[in-house]
Amino acid sequence: MDLNYFRALHIIFVTTWFAGLFYIVRLFIYHREAVDKSELERKILIDQFKIMERRLWYGITWPSCILTILFGLSMIHNFMPITDHPWLVVKLILVLLLFLYHLSCGHILKKLHQEELNYSSMQLRIWNEVATIFLVSIVFLVVLKDLLSMGYGLLGLFLLTFILGMGIKIYRKKRLNRETPN
Repeated sequence: MDLNYFRALHIIFVTTWFAGLFYIVRLFIYHREAVDKSELERKILIDQFKIMERRLWYGITWPSCILTILFGLSMIHNFMPITDHPWLVVKLILVLLLFLYHLSCGHILKKLHQEELNYSSMQLRIWNEVATIFLVSIVFLVVLKDLLSMGYGLLGLFLLTFILGMGIKIYRKKRLNRETPN
């Protein structure tokens, strides 16, 4: 099969993997916030969130993760020796860290389903942005294939992280102001 087919499939499953990671943490936030609702609302919402989380995690996110890795590894022989492609080494390190992030989301899912709520919705909102940082880093690295440009990319990434953090704080402040009765 032509390399471009593997590349296309890899990109498709990277996209669905990230979609799953973005949405699962968003569901965690809603799940966590449902705990503060009335007894009836809480039961209905949490039961529904558990179904949605389980279906997303095992039906989309895990399969996409596995297929992303398989299609990515199927193309690696085209870059041998790998030491001739330092951008790829860094990308593989970032993918490993992304996989660890994926596993940590699975841990959060397990804890939520056991009703061991160790995270606030604000902590989960911040955690949700970690996937964005991985996405930006990996895409820029793959497109630019240059460590010097990656340095500029990392500078941009730190700027993006700062902007995301400020956005989260502003959103939280506005949300709290809306929820506070006058």
